[in-house]
Amino acid sequence: MTTEIYMIFGLIILMLIFFIWGKWRYDIVSLVTLLVASLTGLVPMDAVFEGFGHPAVITVAAVLVVSKGLMNAGVVDFMARHLLRLGDNIMVQMTSLVLAVTVSSAFMNNIGALALMMPVAIKMARKNNKSPSIFLMPLAFGSLLGGMTTLVGTPPNIIISTFRADYTGEAFKMFDFLPVGGAVALAGVLFMLLIGWRLIPKRTGSKSEEDLFEIKDYITELKVPEESKYAGKTVYELEETVEGELKIVSVIRNDKNYAAPSLKLALEEGDSLIVEATAGEIQEILNATDLKLADTDKLSQEDIKTDEVEIMEAVVMTNSFIIGRTAKAMRIRSRYGINILGVAREGVRINKSPDSVKFIVGDILLLQGHPDTLSEMITQWGCLPLAGRGISLGKPRRLVSGVLVFTAALVLTAIGLIPVQVSFMAAAVVMVLGNFISLKEMYESIDWSIIVLLGSIIPVSRALETTGGAQLIANSVLGLADRVPLWAMVMAVLVISMTLSDIVNNAAAVLIMAPIAIEIAGGLSASPDAFLMSVAIGASCSFLTPIGHQSNTLVMSPGGYKFGDYWKMGLPLEIIVVAVAVPLIMIVWI
Repeated sequence: MTTEIYMIFGLIILMLIFFIWGKWRYDIVSLVTLLVASLTGLVPMDAVFEGFGHPAVITVAAVLVVSKGLMNAGVVDFMARHLLRLGDNIMVQMTSLVLAVTVSSAFMNNIGALALMMPVAIKMARKNNKSPSIFLMPLAFGSLLGGMTTLVGTPPNIIISTFRADYTGEAFKMFDFLPVGGAVALAGVLFMLLIGWRLIPKRTGSKSEEDLFEIKDYITELKVPEESKYAGKTVYELEETVEGELKIVSVIRNDKNYAAPSLKLALEEGDSLIVEATAGEIQEILNATDLKLADTDKLSQEDIKTDEVEIMEAVVMTNSFIIGRTAKAMRIRSRYGINILGVAREGVRINKSPDSVKFIVGDILLLQGHPDTLSEMITQWGCLPLAGRGISLGKPRRLVSGVLVFTAALVLTAIGLIPVQVSFMAAAVVMVLGNFISLKEMYESIDWSIIVLLGSIIPVSRALETTGGAQLIANSVLGLADRVPLWAMVMAVLVISMTLSDIVNNAAAVLIMAPIAIEIAGGLSASPDAFLMSVAIGASCSFLTPIGHQSNTLVMSPGGYKFGDYWKMGLPLEIIVVAVAVPLIMIVWI
């Protein structure tokens, strides 16, 4: 092996290690990998940032914008509105939810489709006194299965299509993925509906705010006694007395409730203060002040909300602004007038001050504030409301025109008249000019971490080819060609892609595996399409872990899942995928 091959192998292995470790975000890891590759000469200096102009990157960004435009037009809300009218039969509910998210994910961002269906699933679970866990994992897996059926359903398909264009001169068309991907998706959905959901551990999840955030465990009632030195002082002055350990979430005075009180509200003798604090913090507060502990254990959510102040749950999304931050650092209370009453992770409330918790993807936040402020800030923070969320029905004309714009892009791509990156970018521009989506929403809808990852890893993937690394791996695999049939080689590529996507981002898995698959196909004098399709299918099957795909991460906390819960339904599902995909790939693409 040459020095360059050693270097590219070492660099890619280090990148995968950092991906799995998760200490730093994958976009940062991929960007550092690109810079190291350029400084070591593996990627030419004049080609370092060519990946950011690659058709796959442009297409992914355009599809995300169009997906947001469709959401704003009311397409998914229209389906959600009708789903909420279903009866109480769990199989009817499960079938409708999974089919809705699977079909939606074939044509729009699968994270967006899942995010809009999640509140519907949780409402159904609470309405029927069921655990959300039985709905949410099938919903997440359905979003992955749906994505593999069309060119624009998931970034791996877009990447694979561009690899085919580079190798053969012709990209995969819009529905080339359907014969194999559609059959796999159908088999996967049938398995989940008939058997799979029964294999999911029945976690408590978050049946309601009262169940997940037990009121009496985190709020206490204190009294301002007669002749108290705090009578006349403001809420802010009292909270500062104990250096931020005290958070007043409501002041009750003469039967009037001041929920989420202004920091400038002056206290009076006889006021009841509903405070958020742990048992140890309460003792410190009592020691530091002349407040008295009220003789009551009957506190409920009615004591901390009014017609003007709402309690709402929200889950931290994958591209949320608040990831890695704390409420204290963001000054959420003083800046927005919002109290974070609790944080739950993996279905269990974190028993420490919520202001000091560093938020991660999937955390559930219990928030208190004015409804309009909560709605606005949850959107700005990149969180998804799980309770108190109204499903709005898009205006029919808006809905129809939004679908027409999308259909036009779909048809122009499907018939090969315009390349996918051009047709969907044109659709994105029409969505903006037609006020389906604002300029601010356009930029916010793009998952820039995925864009950076793709733009960074594409040149590294090319370096794997140009250095001969992909050829070396392919030659090692081809040593088995005389002893195993062709279908076994296709299956091996699919399983390796599937395994890789369970531990790293699926787009990264494709960029690593695609050049290797092409070299293997060349060595066997076989159609590269079969091996590229096996990579695409495998990369979309991240069913064994919560870290393999953002959809899995998103449902972890609301469903109350443990890390090891995913493989219980995911492993048999992956076996079914292999059993269905390999024969079809051999029939359709060899």
